[in-house]
Amino acid sequence: MSQAVEVVLLGCGSSSGTPVIGCDCPTCRSDDPKNRRRRASLAIRSQGQTFLIDTGPDLRAQALEHGVDWLDAVLYTHPHADHLNGIDDLRAFCYRRKGALTLYGNAFTLKNIHSRFGYALHAPSSHWDKPVLSPVEVDRPFEHGGVLLTPLPLQHGAWPCLGWRVGDMAWLTDLSTIPDTTLPLLSGVKLVFLDCLRHAPYHSHLSVEESLAWARRIGAERTVLIHMTHELEYHALQALCPPGVEVGYDGMRFQLG
Repeated sequence: MSQAVEVVLLGCGSSSGTPVIGCDCPTCRSDDPKNRRRRASLAIRSQGQTFLIDTGPDLRAQALEHGVDWLDAVLYTHPHADHLNGIDDLRAFCYRRKGALTLYGNAFTLKNIHSRFGYALHAPSSHWDKPVLSPVEVDRPFEHGGVLLTPLPLQHGAWPCLGWRVGDMAWLTDLSTIPDTTLPLLSGVKLVFLDCLRHAPYHSHLSVEESLAWARRIGAERTVLIHMTHELEYHALQALCPPGVEVGYDGMRFQLG
């Protein structure tokens, strides 16, 4: 999986983002941009193709800030609102393409999209006033535009979630455990973005302690912590990280291969 990959961390925050509305905690009051977190999402460029992981409610602002003005496909992890509810902003990309945009996800996620956003799954009108989306169910590695994309089954509480591997990069957000059958798909990965919600245990996410334990087990060269609540201040958390693990922040860029 040595294909060249460039990624931009569009958001590393949890469902509420940081700062949280109405909160006066030190992290929310911080003027350090590394403590300002939009909802979790990643832009990936490889072999002339551009992919987006998830469409959270901050999609428009993320795309404008980080120069994401073209998409070839969207890779979905699961249908919680902070990962899906910006789907309507895909219409700008469909308009630029003058064609449908492919969505990849598991059956659970695509069923939710069909139920909640059925209006976006029709042929285009002459006005391109709605997204024009083509959902494709996936459960094994496949290619899009010559790029190998590997869905990574994860467990997110009671929900079946997907992580994604592209080249030597893996995105593992919103998980409570990594199934034994998924671990071989992470063999040789060099860069991992890993769920890390807060210090206290939570039924459907990894705590700091659990995240660091999984980082050791996966053994990537670099592990970047993501999907963090405002309870985790950037510098305080970074001080707890062992070598090879770092705290994510919006706008981080990486190039592999």
